[in-house]
Amino acid sequence: MNDSTLIQQLLEKESATWRAGDFQGHSDCWHIQPYSRILVSNAVSGKTYDVPPALMKDPGAKMGDGGSSVKSNYKMSIHGDNAWVSHEEVSTAKDGTNTFSHEIRILEKVDGQWKLVGQSIHIFVP
Repeated sequence: MNDSTLIQQLLEKESATWRAGDFQGHSDCWHIQPYSRILVSNAVSGKTYDVPPALMKDPGAKMGDGGSSVKSNYKMSIHGDNAWVSHEEVSTAKDGTNTFSHEIRILEKVDGQWKLVGQSIHIFVP
């Protein structure tokens, strides 16, 4: 399987495990580094959040609220054991509310497996 397919599978797994409340599955998608960063901007509220990366390994009660997501328009730059990916996402909450985002994900290959090390999420109104 090529790297772009493996990366896409990892990103789909990361989203699904978050929504399912699968702590171990979600944690396995991440490799937190001293330079890891997670930034979220919300055009609806006008707020920006600098999320502690440690939450990806130990999210506590913040995960597992159900729903689903659909990613599209994957664009990747893969160089050896480093990659960055951009994509669009439509997240659907349990109540049917949709949230739209532009996302950039930063990945590294660790022991032969792709892992997330950072991300930037920009929520917008279409």
